[in-house]
Amino acid sequence: MTQVSHQQWGEVPGQGTVDLWVLQSSQVRVEILTLGAIIRSVYSRGKDDLMEDVVLGYDDLEGYVTDKRYLGAVVGRVANRIAKGRFVVEEKEYQLDINNGPNALHGGLRGFNKAIWLATAVEGGVQLTHTSPDGDQGYPGEVRVSVSYTLQGETLTAEYHARSTRTTPINLTNHSYFNLAGQGAADIYDHEVSIDAQSYLPVDNTSIPTGEVRAVESTPFDLRKQVLIGSQLKDVPGPGFDHNFCLSLPGDPWAVRSATRVCHPASGRVLEVSTSQPGVQFYTANFLDGSIKGKGNFRYGKHSAFCLETQNWPDAINQLSDRWRVPLPQGKPVSVNAAACQSPALM
Repeated sequence: MTQVSHQQWGEVPGQGTVDLWVLQSSQVRVEILTLGAIIRSVYSRGKDDLMEDVVLGYDDLEGYVTDKRYLGAVVGRVANRIAKGRFVVEEKEYQLDINNGPNALHGGLRGFNKAIWLATAVEGGVQLTHTSPDGDQGYPGEVRVSVSYTLQGETLTAEYHARSTRTTPINLTNHSYFNLAGQGAADIYDHEVSIDAQSYLPVDNTSIPTGEVRAVESTPFDLRKQVLIGSQLKDVPGPGFDHNFCLSLPGDPWAVRSATRVCHPASGRVLEVSTSQPGVQFYTANFLDGSIKGKGNFRYGKHSAFCLETQNWPDAINQLSDRWRVPLPQGKPVSVNAAACQSPALM
């Protein structure tokens, strides 16, 4: 049985009040903010029976208001990067704000992560809704979007729905940073990861996919069997993992299936992620540099966490290959992402 409660947590001048929602089962406690639909904390037990918060974040609201690393937030309208911030829809070119080198990232300068969402209790969780007006951050059409977080035992499920008044790109994900040793641990080098992907997307020097879909076999991106993150990072070109892995698809491309597994042998904690999406961006916090002071006054440095961003493939709006197109179900609002995080070892 999941207990659901909420309380006022602060106020953003000019925007309104922010509430903190708490989902509590016998094994896991999840804290969610109405600002950015942020997952603020996930507390779980290790083999020593101690509860630890395994999600990076801030002690106060001001940290999230000024945050530039999307800690715990829902990002959109379009997660990941759009090359040069440009795309064409129905023969009209749109130009977005540039906020990541020469590209647009995670929805723009004030994406969904900076909005205060409306919250309603649902069975075992909370549903958050937000309306993005036509032209918001340069995107066409008014979009009504919702995310439902529900907790059942050790499984946290996030399900997203969006409906637009015009044709527009949508690609939503959650950007939580995890460290299974606890959110203040120095690094993730002693974590082990596996991703069920036969291929990945190589990127250029601005992190935009080149258009090639490359097999992972005989590369550092072969994570089909559990590998130690610290050892694997030594062979990855650049500062670390920040790549889309092309998930193995069943007959139904929208079926939810197991995608990734990360374990931390020292604590006994395990995180398993299932999703309906065709990709997962595995990111090893390459650009955290110690300048962010997080919860408990811990400073978050490079490789101090990992993200598993279940989503459509980056820059898909500009990539024309048929292999980059996934048909959407017809006749109902699109569930653009259904992801479950499960921790079977957190007893």
